[in-house]
Amino acid sequence: MAEHLIDRSGVRLSAEEEGEGTPVVLLHGLTATRRYVVMGSSSLQRSGHRVVSYDARGHGRSDPAEEPAAYTYRDLGADLAAVLDRLEIDRAVLAGASMGAHTILWLALNAVERVAGLVLITPAYDPEVNEDPERLARWDALADGLERGGVEGFVAAYGTPQVPERWQETVVKVIRQRLSQHEHPGAVADALRAVPRSRPFDRIQELGEISVPVAVVASGDEADPGHPQAIGEAYAAAIPGARLITDEPGRSPIAWQGSQLSKVIAAVAEQAMGSS
Repeated sequence: MAEHLIDRSGVRLSAEEEGEGTPVVLLHGLTATRRYVVMGSSSLQRSGHRVVSYDARGHGRSDPAEEPAAYTYRDLGADLAAVLDRLEIDRAVLAGASMGAHTILWLALNAVERVAGLVLITPAYDPEVNEDPERLARWDALADGLERGGVEGFVAAYGTPQVPERWQETVVKVIRQRLSQHEHPGAVADALRAVPRSRPFDRIQELGEISVPVAVVASGDEADPGHPQAIGEAYAAAIPGARLITDEPGRSPIAWQGSQLSKVIAAVAEQAMGSS
């Protein structure tokens, strides 16, 4: 495994790569780190893929943004382009969860020549409600909790997870684990305020411009109400030829299973290479 520090405009991004073959870049969600995309699975590397993952600005071991508001999708997308440039990757299959999914869509709509295929894992961005005051107040409360009380302050602000009781303990455990991985928790608080206010695109209809192979992994609302299945379905309907993947009722979400996600990503990579 090779580790890299990639500089973009004074912000150093902590990245790693492993394996050889078709380039695949993994992007995590808000408050997560690079380990929380395929959850430690190495099946992509074993099946002939060059896998790159990195901590988004302000997350994990990456530097904070120079300004508290500089966590827009334009910033995040430009960081992704810098990672591709630094590692000399012309085009890659991009797989992103939540914030990561929105970031790779920004790149696909602004620099399509860098994108060979997309895997959108539990997207949540809805242009119609992005400015909703209650929604933004919720994110601000989480930021305040983290800033004032650390991990436990965030957990207190988060409250009881709105998932079936059998999953509540697991969700809280994962939240604590994720938040403990950050070297700059204050930067994560800044991101919690800025990212939800940013727009990777203005209308879902814009996704109709995407012509590369795409898979959308949409979790059921019972397990993951923060990433509505209807959003994933809308994205898949808007993107020509996109494959929609949903969970089996009562089963653990595919988005939580690194080995299953890796199979989805590998299938998109195979399709992308076949169509190139």
